[in-house]
Amino acid sequence: MKTNIYGNTPPMLGAKNLTDIKDYDTDVLIYGVPWEGACTWGDYTGCELGPKQIRLSSARYSTYLPELDHINVEDHMSLGDVGDVSVIPHDVPGTMGRIESFAENLWKTGKFLVGFGGDHGITYPIVKGLTNTGKKVGIIHLDSHYDNMPHYEGDEFARSTPFMRLYETEGVRNESLIHAGIKGPRNKPETGKYAREAGAVTLTINDIKEAADLRSFANEIYDMAAKDVDVVYLTICSDVLDFAFNPGGPVDGNGITSHELVTMIYEFGKRGLCGMDFVEVYPQQDANQNSSHFVSTAVLYVLAGHIHGGHAK
Repeated sequence: MKTNIYGNTPPMLGAKNLTDIKDYDTDVLIYGVPWEGACTWGDYTGCELGPKQIRLSSARYSTYLPELDHINVEDHMSLGDVGDVSVIPHDVPGTMGRIESFAENLWKTGKFLVGFGGDHGITYPIVKGLTNTGKKVGIIHLDSHYDNMPHYEGDEFARSTPFMRLYETEGVRNESLIHAGIKGPRNKPETGKYAREAGAVTLTINDIKEAADLRSFANEIYDMAAKDVDVVYLTICSDVLDFAFNPGGPVDGNGITSHELVTMIYEFGKRGLCGMDFVEVYPQQDANQNSSHFVSTAVLYVLAGHIHGGHAK
């Protein structure tokens, strides 16, 4: 079995390399989507490099979290890295189809899925692949922005559109789609209206910051996402974090801290998730790759919650 995924890029967090194996025999399946479609800000680009840099950065870490009752995640769940979706540059619909098919095949295994972007447009085909398996899906969407525009200059699959596509997807319960952390003037006035019309829930940055007990509030968010669905999916845009904690992501202030994020997603993991993605990391903008490094911690907090909640087999 080869050591690296490709070139000098190792499997995420020392996972088993499954790129040449079709028998996915691990509890967690990790994959990358090195895709940046119709870039909505021309000189702010490079998130298609995210999966590679996230894996490279992960080589520094174990799976041990002393602050969470000394849990070592790999003692409870085995990790496998299946490599990257084979995207097609300049072919947006073709790439969306490939992501959907790739994800659907992974969802059929019943394993816990962890995907890395890429831009946020990848979340639509990932979740579409899940609904293709017959699951009714609730979504916790942590982000500064709704990403629910009908299109961007005619592109229906741009990074600013995935949740409009998900509103339209049979198998997604819109009332169980929770936009959390929403803030700031990079949203447009119509985006809040689109969410309301679809029946989705909006929780702003103020709702999170002013919660009397963040752990309890995270459980309230989960309850909303889990109502009348089979599974709950978590998608994290890096810019839900304040840019002080996210130098390799879009520049958005007034965000949550890294501690607040991991506190929330640990609680979501304890309650039960089917999988997650982490998107919009821009290695070219980040001299020390701080944002790419943080992804390892975020994933481990979700998996630790999954284990402590009794969901690991």
